[in-house]
Amino acid sequence: MREDAISMQRKVNWLMVLFSLIGGAIGWGIGEWLLHGLRGEWPDIAVSGLYFGVMSLCVGLACLVAEMISPRLNGPSWRQRYAGTSWLVLVPATLVMMFIAGLALETAYQFEPGSVKTVNNIVLAIDNSGSMEQNDPNQDRYKAAKRMIEEMDRDKQAAVLVFSDSVDLLQPFVQLKDQHVKEELFSKIDTIQPTQGGTDIGLALSEAMKHIKDQQDTARGTMLVLLSDGFSEVDTSAVLADYKAQHVGVHTIGLSQVDAQGAGLLRLIAEETGGQYYDVSEANELSFVFEQIYSSIGDRTLITERSGPLRDSAYYTVLHIVALTLIGTALGLALGLVFDNRYLAKSFGIGGAAAGLLAGFLLEAGLSGHPLTDGFVRLSADLVLAGVITLFSFVVPVRENQRQREGRRRRGASDSEVSSLSGRQPDRSSRGF
Repeated sequence: MREDAISMQRKVNWLMVLFSLIGGAIGWGIGEWLLHGLRGEWPDIAVSGLYFGVMSLCVGLACLVAEMISPRLNGPSWRQRYAGTSWLVLVPATLVMMFIAGLALETAYQFEPGSVKTVNNIVLAIDNSGSMEQNDPNQDRYKAAKRMIEEMDRDKQAAVLVFSDSVDLLQPFVQLKDQHVKEELFSKIDTIQPTQGGTDIGLALSEAMKHIKDQQDTARGTMLVLLSDGFSEVDTSAVLADYKAQHVGVHTIGLSQVDAQGAGLLRLIAEETGGQYYDVSEANELSFVFEQIYSSIGDRTLITERSGPLRDSAYYTVLHIVALTLIGTALGLALGLVFDNRYLAKSFGIGGAAAGLLAGFLLEAGLSGHPLTDGFVRLSADLVLAGVITLFSFVVPVRENQRQREGRRRRGASDSEVSSLSGRQPDRSSRGF
């Protein structure tokens, strides 16, 4: 290549950097509104995809406006001849492409190897035998159950049964889609009357499994929470066979256990099914235990805390960071598509990978499950994605036509006008991929 034919320049549009940060902040605000409004109503993969799509659209729009005002990277010829094309591809290249990318990566993040499924169906089996009048005179077990139901997300389904020497299916599986459904369930719990019956734990397990099978939704993971203060003879091999086959964990709670046999039975049931046994001496401690059990279910998306048994999983930690790195790379390439400039696409793609890596570490280290602090963590990650990508326009030199520059100098053009030329020339030497 002749020395005077081509010039390569490294440039940063500081107005674009500023506008991209503003766009990232606006995208974060809209994304938070969508996250809190749609999560539980829409599948997590769709919410995450929309979150990244909207954020990318806001950043892309901000960058395009900045370059229209000050065409530092693409040059005046781009603004005069090709900016219209950039406006046409803005939505497909950002909102649509990043929605699809977020959807795909969230799906990969939600994948659970083997037979493990995220728990979405929760059955509460609560002892209502005569001895409960002594061990729980204030009905704290029902208050704890209602508090647990109150905390459940809208995509969860709950069923409630009470048992003594018989079983009453108080509430078949119902999706807790709004507060009205929860209030109706609370009203049913409030109607429970004490009994003088005995305790038949085996019957409670059998009836609970019968209802789980009736649900016939194998794609949704299920768990049973069983609370009792007594003991009964149970053929655990027969009763728990279906629980093991369908991977339904049973968390058991022993209230004021004075019979070692009762505690041993509940512990065995939990161990055999992959659940956890909790021994509670006072009924007023039940709310805390129910809260512990619910938090053990586990939940995760690319933009929210990972909780439950996978919280400290090295596999999902790495997967989360890799997914954000790919999100950042895709955002960088999307901006390159908006400007139809392969040099900028390369710069922004490299910057996106670096920004996504940083954002992934930020989310992994900062997300805690607290709504307020998690919102600020996501804001930090969005600003990193937006700002770092546009700074990386300095990394890859942009092509400039040297002969045109010399011609402009011979015609008396100022140095500032000459230096404003970019790789986007009428001969389209830098256009396309």
